[in-house]
Amino acid sequence: MASITAFGGAFVRAHDPEALYGWYEKHLGLGRSGGYFAFPASEQRTQVVFALFGADDEYFPRSQNVMINLQVDDLDAMLDRLAELGVEVDNHRESFDFGRFGWFTDPEGNRVELWQPAAHTEPTAVGES
Repeated sequence: MASITAFGGAFVRAHDPEALYGWYEKHLGLGRSGGYFAFPASEQRTQVVFALFGADDEYFPRSQNVMINLQVDDLDAMLDRLAELGVEVDNHRESFDFGRFGWFTDPEGNRVELWQPAAHTEPTAVGES
């Protein structure tokens, strides 16, 4: 039987994709390759999570169908740098046994989650202990 072997990507609609690409390149240091951002398997620090939330869940804005979660190696430094650049950064940060989380809002109003994975741990569902 055929099976899913990995997460292939995330696709986000934008009012101005070129401007949003430029913003992510400038503010997060992402580099485009082939017209998209790619994270080679050799650079992945932990597993990729694909989670489904109820339509009325408040974990991210209800008006937003998808929230991107990006892995970082230093959550505080990344969020501090974004704030210094004038990016809307949520001051709230959360810690779990599988890592730390923080959020910012991109120019199109998308809430984006940053995850600093804990070393040598496997993620569990948000809210589980």
